[in-house]
Amino acid sequence: MTASRRAAHLAHLNVATLRHPLDDPRTAGFVDMLDPVNAAADGAPGFVWRLVEEGAADATGLRPAGENVIVTLSVWETQEALWDFTYRSGHLEAMQRRREWFERHVEAHLVLWWIPAGHLPTVDEALERLADLRAHGPSPRAFTFTSSYTAAEAAQHLQPVPPA
Repeated sequence: MTASRRAAHLAHLNVATLRHPLDDPRTAGFVDMLDPVNAAADGAPGFVWRLVEEGAADATGLRPAGENVIVTLSVWETQEALWDFTYRSGHLEAMQRRREWFERHVEAHLVLWWIPAGHLPTVDEALERLADLRAHGPSPRAFTFTSSYTAAEAAQHLQPVPPA
């Protein structure tokens, strides 16, 4: 985890529904990109943390959102840092090819929210933020790249929500 003097960091959750299992040859292109893309994230400016399954290099074995749904949960110092990694790095190729490997989502599949620096979001917290975005649309509590809010605008929502 990179050190930062910022009071807030940006949490990010993305869910993706696989068209085929990870061990299917039709998904091999995605699987082949996992290690290089994750290494690029780990070394990207502004990267803080990403969810990985214990004993694994990534989180693809975790299925908290459904058997055929993989999750990416990460924390970044700024929205710009996450944007740059997502759209200005080797990750872009994976984004451009995503329809080969993942179903098209009809509802929100990505959510961003501000957290106190030093806090690592749980999967439950992340899924709750996604549910909030889906139910209520973008707000300072749960938003997207195209409908974003600053950490100052989200200040009252910085504390993690306790589990229900």
